[in-house]
Amino acid sequence: MDAIASELSELNKSGSRGSERSSSEDKDRGYFGGWVYHLGVNSLGREYCHLRFLFIRGKYVCMYKRDPHDNPAIKPIRKGIVGPTLMVEELGRRKVNDGDLYVLRFYNRLDEARKGEIACATAGEAREWIEAFDHAKQQAEYELLKGGSARDKLNMEAEINLEGHRPRVRRYAHGLKKLIRIGQGPETLLRQSSKLAGRRDGFEGDSGDTVEAHQWKCVLTVAGIRIFEDVSDHKNGKGVLAKSVGVIDATADTVFEVLFNTERQKRYEWDMLVCDLELVESYDGHYDVVYGTYDPKYLSRWHPKQDFVLSRQWFRGQDGAYTILQFPAIHKKKPQRSGYQRAKINPSSWEIRNLNSPMVSNNPRCLVTHTLEIHSTSWNQWKNKRCSKFERSIPYALLCQVASLKEYIAANPALHQENATTIVHSKIPDTSISGSEYEDEVQDEFYDAIAAESSSSDEESDDDEKHDLKESRVKLKNVSWAITALALKRSAAPDLSGELDPRVTPITIHPSDIHGSLRKGVDDNDTNCWSSPSGKGFMIRGKNYLKDNSKVVGGDPLLKLIAVDWFTVNKSVDRIALHPKCLVQSEVGKKLPFILVINLQVPAKPNYSLVLYYAADRPINKNSLLAKFVDGSDVFRDSTFKLIPSIVEGYWMVKRAVGTKACLLGKAVTCKYFRQDNFLEIDVDIGSSSVARGVIGLVLGYVTSLVVDLAILIEAKEEAELPEYILGTVRLNRLKLESAIPLEA
Repeated sequence: MDAIASELSELNKSGSRGSERSSSEDKDRGYFGGWVYHLGVNSLGREYCHLRFLFIRGKYVCMYKRDPHDNPAIKPIRKGIVGPTLMVEELGRRKVNDGDLYVLRFYNRLDEARKGEIACATAGEAREWIEAFDHAKQQAEYELLKGGSARDKLNMEAEINLEGHRPRVRRYAHGLKKLIRIGQGPETLLRQSSKLAGRRDGFEGDSGDTVEAHQWKCVLTVAGIRIFEDVSDHKNGKGVLAKSVGVIDATADTVFEVLFNTERQKRYEWDMLVCDLELVESYDGHYDVVYGTYDPKYLSRWHPKQDFVLSRQWFRGQDGAYTILQFPAIHKKKPQRSGYQRAKINPSSWEIRNLNSPMVSNNPRCLVTHTLEIHSTSWNQWKNKRCSKFERSIPYALLCQVASLKEYIAANPALHQENATTIVHSKIPDTSISGSEYEDEVQDEFYDAIAAESSSSDEESDDDEKHDLKESRVKLKNVSWAITALALKRSAAPDLSGELDPRVTPITIHPSDIHGSLRKGVDDNDTNCWSSPSGKGFMIRGKNYLKDNSKVVGGDPLLKLIAVDWFTVNKSVDRIALHPKCLVQSEVGKKLPFILVINLQVPAKPNYSLVLYYAADRPINKNSLLAKFVDGSDVFRDSTFKLIPSIVEGYWMVKRAVGTKACLLGKAVTCKYFRQDNFLEIDVDIGSSSVARGVIGLVLGYVTSLVVDLAILIEAKEEAELPEYILGTVRLNRLKLESAIPLEA
């Protein structure tokens, strides 16, 4: 696989390029484009990794060997349609030709055998491609809902043989008048893989969608950062929980790339403590093990040289925020080293979140938080006596890494350009090709197009003539239209009378008549049970959210949690409501006006299903938002089905992994919907996402000591739908895995 090396030689002469996305007018039409790697296996069973220009126009996707912006007569080598069933999964970092790339997998959620992969240079570019494909899915759904032709619908639903050869493409590149670039193009991709060298809305800094349980007290300000201690009564670990917080003038993507980079020379420029850091083994794109050495002589001449082994697990939220968890580890490839003392590493975490920029400024900023456990004895001695001994310790040096990052990034303006977004004005006249012309040519879904075998030299060969890629660029100003506001600490108190039919007399639901395999708890100290808390622990969108981003404290749930089943299964079970043992099939269940069944499919050995049953005491109002969700399309459900997690009690690292931000489940994992009779079932496949698998694996390791609150709701996107309301809640008290009841499919 020497394609990257040859491309490096050619493209280093060509100048700078990158991904592009349109201005406000073109954005509505869905123009996106940029350089990616196409990964796959050819007909001979050999892996290939080709540099390609990917272009999205509406719901149509084309792949080119060169930038069609500079080559208007070039033919696309692959093409396809983004349909409503397309899923994009972020597989994380992967070693490709001795370089690290960020891989995205495309698949049909109804048939995961239909799939394909592309790779990006940075995590930020991967995130923007996910957003681009989400925009294309929305465009496809819009065309379907507004009454497209029967042929359109058939094209979206057509099942294409993945093993078939790609068809010849006759259309040329037209209509590429203006695009917005994501990243810096092929030379950035090649630099990443050869080891040589956005989104514009705002997010609240350190806020989540649950009420904070920690009580952070600032105990020191140094070098532009603040150091906090958790003074709450919660047991967070074996020592004191401390964190350092600083604002860095860069995007979260930039800070993440700097922090995660193991290249020695770059770390020497900002990390005073870690001398060397090397990757030992990578288990998947979001989990690896690294080995490093400390040289504490800069802290004290009496300290011996130390080394360490730690595991790193990272996630990126739907708001673009990064979480990195670091645990002490043991690895057979790194035994005790002569002349070094093996350091006892305490668990730590990094959180990197974009901040809202003022409307008068185009400078990105992010809030960086480094949290770690510190031995209580040394911490208390330092806090009480302010002795200098702690300030020469490794934990203190770790806390000060935020300040080092801040100064390093400020001194290197070039770092800001690696994830920059630019607008490129093309010299091509605006001769947009019509949708009908595209329909004549493009009928395959996108994952079919990129996964199909290559049938000609067009795909395998990259020996095209060299082109001058130099082009002037205009930097896109980072204008944030979101206005930062404090959450209003008051109850939303929404009027829920219109969600259920007010003309029908509510029925009485007797808890004694309804039973699940997991029992209801007696009080908060009970274990291996469930309860239904109020919504006061969750922050949801208020009436004026679209104007000022204000969130309010949630009210009582609309639906009542009547039972919980805790099953163990050999493999994931869909449509569990049809099982004879399910509550929905009981006489009591059949008499209820409406039941919402949430089937959380937990990947493990064995697999588990946590089934939540929410009941309404009246039928659903046909004109309500709930009715639109229950009887609507899967795409609408995917875009609005929201879950807010909260670890009320438990180990602080688990809290950091789970987070407190709301998550659109349909965009994070595969959700399947089944509407029948008096119920709607939602099957949530947690194992469909590598990130979700990593988080749930950590949770299961501590589940017997965790108290977990979950809230489900329908995201309000229009002013008429505000304020939001909570559909249902559940509290899971210290579950025992062995208490799950076997369920035979």
